[in-house]
Parts: sequence; structure tokens; C-alpha cells
Amino acid sequence: MTIPFNNPYMTGKELGFIAQAHANNHLAGDGEFTKKCNAWLEQRIGCQKALLTHSCTAALEMAAILADIQPGDEVIMPSYTFVSTANAFVLRGGVPVFVDIRPDTLNIDEARIEAAITPRTKAIVPVHYAGVACEMDAIMDIAARHNLLVIEDAAQGIMSTYKGRALGSLGHMGCLSFHETKNIISGEGGAILINDDRFAERVEIIREKGTNRSQFFRGQVDKYTWVDIGSSYLPGEIIAAFLWAQMEEADDITRRRLAIWNIYQQAFAALEQSGNVRRPIVPSELQHNAHMYYLLMPDLEKKTALIEHLKSVRINAVFHYVPLHSSPAGRRYGRVYGDMSVTDAVSERLVRLPLWVGLTEADQKRAVEEIYQACNE
Repeated sequence: MTIPFNNPYMTGKELGFIAQAHANNHLAGDGEFTKKCNAWLEQRIGCQKALLTHSCTAALEMAAILADIQPGDEVIMPSYTFVSTANAFVLRGGVPVFVDIRPDTLNIDEARIEAAITPRTKAIVPVHYAGVACEMDAIMDIAARHNLLVIEDAAQGIMSTYKGRALGSLGHMGCLSFHETKNIISGEGGAILINDDRFAERVEIIREKGTNRSQFFRGQVDKYTWVDIGSSYLPGEIIAAFLWAQMEEADDITRRRLAIWNIYQQAFAALEQSGNVRRPIVPSELQHNAHMYYLLMPDLEKKTALIEHLKSVRINAVFHYVPLHSSPAGRRYGRVYGDMSVTDAVSERLVRLPLWVGLTEADQKRAVEEIYQACNE
């Protein structure tokens, strides 16, 4: 029997909430369930304002508009990330400036950011890889000294914290994903989080196609009209209803994912001691959410061999990002500052293992045994 890489989890309440949304005669955006989800995010994350979007990509695009990215403006980010991190800014004419990542957490190396700043730099976009926080104190200090915005790409970071503070609450803005591969899901979906008063009013307008519709419904204006640029970034109420069921069970989902992650982490200790793999590193002051479990193999050949071996025994493991700086569009639209050796090496060596709520101990044990066999051949 195949062990899938991911299996979208349902709490059991999703379809009932969707039926309730239909019974409410409201399936477009910003209905009862959207408002519940927004309020939950504001309370759990501690941000000033949270608004659901139809994807994290949409949230990043909104953040780029709020940051007033103009053609030629530079945005510092890691190259080891999903394409949306860069694409959102390229769409505004921005230039991604790629810097290397740390070898421990695989997050942007905060020690490399300041040297990459130029008079054209507008923002820093830390990406919390695997739900493990970037070194946000240092990043916020750099941003403050250079008058830059910090936009957290917390796509993988729901329910994770940095020194007790939720990811997405630390920068001027944050972006979340509820894609089916994330911890808390709605199929497709995301949210933009606002932590700075300057953006609280405009974010609603951009999300509502550039209109002041939200102000109209609150009775702040007597009619709504087109007042700014924007687009249709709202999710439908069906998506929000599904997501609300997940949010109600967020603590349990996180607990169950951490239990699976911890089994992997303990199981591969001996394999790491023998030099066959390197396990994930989570600094002690951080609480992660078990978004993913990965192994770093010694080289590309061994990574490829492991993935092929697992495929042959019907266990789906995958590699992760092709670094953006080495992609065709990354070379065309972005630029590199400094050495990218850690990014290049990690992309050649990383293997992601199956991790989802419902993965049985027997299947996990089977995966572990097959990985030991492959590494010891």
C-alpha cells in the first residue's frame, strides 16, 4: 500500500459548516465564517488586523501593493523559497535580491542582509522555512535602522512562535497559507496580517477590488466606489467555512503533527550520528509547528537514490525548492548578493518525508526502516 506524501485532513465538521454557509444565503466573500476566521487569527496571532485571502500568493501581492513597490525597488529575500515570495514583488516591477540561508534552520541568513541593502531597497521578506522562525529580532533591528518594511512570508508558520510571539505578528505585515499541504487547510487559501496602523485601512480597499466597500458596510460612507488599485482577493464563504472547522481543531492538529515529527526526529538520531543524514535543527527559543520533516543527505547522488528507493517501495518522498536565483525567471527578474553556497547545497540534498495527520505509526515505522536500509546499502 502506498504511503502518500500528503493526505489532506478533515476534522469532520467541514461539510456541515459549508451547508450552514449555504443556508445563510451567503456564499460570496466576507460572510459569517470569514469574519470568524479573521477574528480567530487576530486573537491567536496577536496582529492588529487579519483578512482571509484566496491564497498566500494573493496576500503577498497585497503586501507588495501596500509596500508601494515601484519599478526598480529592491526586496531582500532568500532564494530557497516558493516562487510566490518573489513573484508578488516582480509583478509590481520590484527586483528580488537573493541572499544565502543559514545552514542550521535553512532560513535567510540575517548576517548577510545588511550588506545587501542599497538606496533602492524597500523591504525585507523573511521566509519561515518549515515553520521554524527566522531570527526576527536581528531582522527588525536592521529594518528599523534602514527604514525598511518587513513582510513575513509565514506560509508554513501557522501555530509557530518566535520567543513566545506568533509568526506573522513580528513584521509590519505577514502572510499565511491554508493550501492543502499546510497544517491548517482550506484547499486553497491564505491571509494577510497587518501589524502597522499605516496599512490597516488601505488593506481592506485593495482586497475589495480597490473600493471602499468595507467602510460602506460599516456605515462610514454613504456609498462605495472605486478609490484605489486592488483586485478580487477574497475567498468564497465555502472556503472560509471549511477553514473554520480546521481552526476550531488547530491545537489538536498541531499536537498530532508534532507527535509524528518527534517520532521521526528520535528515529533518525542514530542515522545522523553515523553521518548518513542531518536532521532538522530547531533553536531552543523557538516553537515550531511540525509543518514538515526533512532529511539532508550527504550529496545529490544519495538524495536521488533515497527518493528512488522510497518510490520503489511505494513511499512518496519529495525534494523541495529549485532555488529561485538559479531559475530562468529568477535570473531574469532578480539578482544575487554574495555567495549562495548553502542554498545550492541544501537544494541538492534535502528530502521531505510523509507527514500528515492520520499517518499511522506502522506506516511511519515502515518509512523509517526503508530509509535506514537505503542509507546502509
